[in-house]
Amino acid sequence: MSLPKIKESRDLSDAEVAQQILAVKRQLMELRLQQATGRLDKPHMFKHAKHRLAQLMTVERERQIVADAGEAEKSATAKSAQTASAAAE
Repeated sequence: MSLPKIKESRDLSDAEVAQQILAVKRQLMELRLQQATGRLDKPHMFKHAKHRLAQLMTVERERQIVADAGEAEKSATAKSAQTASAAAE
């Protein structure tokens, strides 16, 4: 099994990304439990799960940054318009 590609994560919606993050965190918890009890057959699954979690959290943060930049741009535009109308009076 190869490591998941980030393109797969970027194709998901915001809700799906949040859902996948919870699922991977749950999977990591189960893997840790299996490791503690000595029933872990595939230790490489830790690497895959951590890699997937990092990708999903990166995509979530990228989207948050874009949204914050959009909001900042809107507020700057509103301030400019407000200043221009005040100067015109």
